[in-house]
Amino acid sequence: MARKIIDLSLILRDGMRGVRIEPALRYDPDGYNTSNLTLYSHAATHMDAPRHFVDDGPTIDQVDLQKCVGPALIVDLTHKQPDSLITVEDMRPCAARIGPGARLLIRTDWDTHADLPDYRTHFPRISLELAEWLVEQAIWLLGVQTPSVASLRPENRRELTDVHQTLLRAGVVIVESLANLSAIDREDVYFVALPLRLDGCDGSPVRPIVILED
Repeated sequence: MARKIIDLSLILRDGMRGVRIEPALRYDPDGYNTSNLTLYSHAATHMDAPRHFVDDGPTIDQVDLQKCVGPALIVDLTHKQPDSLITVEDMRPCAARIGPGARLLIRTDWDTHADLPDYRTHFPRISLELAEWLVEQAIWLLGVQTPSVASLRPENRRELTDVHQTLLRAGVVIVESLANLSAIDREDVYFVALPLRLDGCDGSPVRPIVILED
């Protein structure tokens, strides 16, 4: 059986938001290369722990890894416009497949904006109504190709808090800033996204992959 792995992460580059990569030792004169890494817990492709928006919630080292590995459904919403809300109605075509333990990867192809000024300001995002509906369906994981599930604009701070808290209080694992879903030619995939085991932290960069088998 042929197996193909698709990398769904944005590359971490020195100087990007929340990332510093600096030389520590170098082959000449030290005999080998090492680097010092400074990483914001929500830099590039990352996972939110409940502690991110729930002050007494579980931390990233307490996330149930069973939720992070397994079958996932890619939902193609590439028709959504910038700055639009993703609603329950958008889920109707695949609603029968969304139930307890589901892992959803929302495809918007917004990763193509990663180096553009509108990446963090005008992305399509999860509505509060949809967040509540997904919790009712008891899904395990929600992955998005945007830097957040909810608006990051200051005037939408209430939305940012409400959407995150709705999902995280229910134990939904959130993976943000996914990339490369356009490289996948099917809806049903095997998904893996594991966070660093950071003691007491609110999130972690991740390198999610999809494993395709023919």
